[in-house]
Amino acid sequence: MARKEEELKNRLVAVLRDLQSDAKEDPEALFLIGSLASTLMEKAKAKSWPAFKDALTTAEYDFLLRDFQKQGKAQLDAGEGKKAYAMQALGLSLVCKTQRNDFQMREGEALLDRIIGGAAATFRKAETLQKQKQH
Repeated sequence: MARKEEELKNRLVAVLRDLQSDAKEDPEALFLIGSLASTLMEKAKAKSWPAFKDALTTAEYDFLLRDFQKQGKAQLDAGEGKKAYAMQALGLSLVCKTQRNDFQMREGEALLDRIIGGAAATFRKAETLQKQKQH
């Protein structure tokens, strides 16, 4: 069991490191994360990514995690690595929710959720500007 927890921590660290550098080097990845998170939050009428996660039932959590895995693999197979990465980041955030008893995971989750929330806010702002331009 400890091995899986250590693997999860290592994955979280790697994703956080990637996301922090992607903000400068590859804004498309953050845009895709923001787009997906924003869509999910809007459908659930959640005010934030953490609120969205906390409102999920066990069945919804399981379905969403499986869907991220399935769709992420399909995106990778289709050569859409950035879309798969967005699903991986959101899926990792979901899994972190189940590890809050571990201080490092809780802190990592909070940081990841701030990045996701910021990406969602940026996406919504861009979407609003785009709609204003069309009118």
